[in-house]
Amino acid sequence: MIKTVRLTAAQAMIRYIAAQKNEEGEAIIAGCWAIFGHGNVAGLGEALHGAKAYFPTWRGHNEQTMAHAAIAYAKQLGRKRTMMVSSSIGPGATNMVTAAALAHVNRLPVLLVPGDVFANRGPDPVLQQIEDFGDGTVSANDVFRPVTRYFDRISRPEHLLTALPRAFRILTDPADCGPVCLAFCQDVQAEAFDYPVSFFEPKIWRQRRIRPDLAELAAMAEAIKSAKRPVIVAGGGVHYSGASETLRRFAEAHNIPVTETQAGKSALPWDHPLNLGPIGVTGGEPANAVCAEADLILGVGTRFQDFTTGSWGLFAHPDRRIACLNVAAYDASKHNALPLLADARIGLSELSKALETFRVAAGVEGLKAAWFAAVDPLTEAPGGDGLPTDMQVIGAVQRASTEETVVICAAGSMPGELHKLWKSTRPMSYHMEYGFSCMGYEIAGAMGIKMAQPVRDVICFTGDGTYMMANSEMATAAMMGISFTVVVTDNRGYACINRLQMNTGGAEFNNLLEHTIHQQPSDIDFAAHAASMGARSVKVSSIAELEAALAKRGEVNGPYVIVIDTDPYPSSEPGGTWWDVGVPEVSERTQVTAARAAYEAKKASQRTD
Repeated sequence: MIKTVRLTAAQAMIRYIAAQKNEEGEAIIAGCWAIFGHGNVAGLGEALHGAKAYFPTWRGHNEQTMAHAAIAYAKQLGRKRTMMVSSSIGPGATNMVTAAALAHVNRLPVLLVPGDVFANRGPDPVLQQIEDFGDGTVSANDVFRPVTRYFDRISRPEHLLTALPRAFRILTDPADCGPVCLAFCQDVQAEAFDYPVSFFEPKIWRQRRIRPDLAELAAMAEAIKSAKRPVIVAGGGVHYSGASETLRRFAEAHNIPVTETQAGKSALPWDHPLNLGPIGVTGGEPANAVCAEADLILGVGTRFQDFTTGSWGLFAHPDRRIACLNVAAYDASKHNALPLLADARIGLSELSKALETFRVAAGVEGLKAAWFAAVDPLTEAPGGDGLPTDMQVIGAVQRASTEETVVICAAGSMPGELHKLWKSTRPMSYHMEYGFSCMGYEIAGAMGIKMAQPVRDVICFTGDGTYMMANSEMATAAMMGISFTVVVTDNRGYACINRLQMNTGGAEFNNLLEHTIHQQPSDIDFAAHAASMGARSVKVSSIAELEAALAKRGEVNGPYVIVIDTDPYPSSEPGGTWWDVGVPEVSERTQVTAARAAYEAKKASQRTD
């Protein structure tokens, strides 16, 4: 006779989730962010209240930003833990779609549990229900299907017996990792069922270390041995595998230089002799110059995003071979790359053994010295009048940083400047969401990082534009006493896109606030706004005042916001490569015509295989 326990479906879900552990014995799901409404308040709300002694529930202010906090938490912990996020049906659920897409692009785990319509269809159509005139099974939650790695609709209590194990397989699988959506019909949440007691026994989900296929390993080793100028492109998979030290040993043993993507930055210390730094559109001259001359590009844990490859113009030479060591077959084979399907740590270790004593003869001495001689002055405090630049703000934060500092950013002007200029000293000290580059991730993300690693000194870079997109979790952080620093660079608009508009021949239009339709100039007091949500805040007028304000951050309990006006036009010119942004073929503007001609020339050299 199978021993059973009678629970509601919602109670069963929470009991099962709380019993799932990682290899360190920690709960994989650290707790639940929830905004209650009809669709989750009665069923899941009651279940979460009953479990509050061992499974915490946090209350946020926006479903999207709650999910961003959960995703940042998972990213900072190398995908070993994550959080659950629950919403009502309708707009509460669809608010999370952007966050689901962000997690999907970045291969990060998050468990989304939106309420859903009544399975029994008794009150059909229920409040906030989307009605598909041709399909009675569709609800608003179907929009999660293309942006999650696993989607299920729980329309019977016993569905949990199969859906939950499948969900955790995705959340913990190194290759398939990503967001999961379990759309939970609200009447089913409240229904009782006799569940097997064994279903709730604690389970440990171990990180699968995929070992390389011997034939692929031999082919990769032969390709490297045949190369005279190989270079490594280190991506986020290096961090998720815990392979930073293995990468260092591999590079040193075989004298192969390393470049870093946005997700891979901090894989090696910035001053390691073989670390050539950032690659691609937001990259530097050392990395891009070596990649342009390389005969073999070896990606490790990278998905070869267009910013990394310069829209495949950086790797365009027909004699240049591309190889990729990746845990996901989808990424390992992009652009006809020679694949090595393996965990980064295991794969690099076994590849090094296969290479034996092989070492690249040529060195890369002098490249970094010349690069820093060119860009370091950009980060120095200004000596004259005028608004400071983003680069000077970065310099001030860099000088104030410590070994415990984690910098976070996601969109706007700062990602490009940080990729080029920030000097990371240890793994996971650079937290950039540049897969989806989602405006509004930063503040919630900073909160998630601090929840993941309370001892870290978290500094969030955000522009005025992205601050306005999503700032509500500042109030959550203040309420919960979660301490981090936010540096708001106010350039009065979307300066990054304004520069892109100008660079493609366009007139300045609808990006900076002064170029928009308005009756009076915009004058937002960001320091006062942050203070109104409970943050301690200050407006500074110079780099010296910024440094003085940063020096006080250790005295603040809760979020600390420093606002500084910056010049919207300057950016660091050296280093970057072409980025494919479509330019109109026909225009009355001569600037657009000239930009189109330059675009066609670059397009002709783009790799297409």
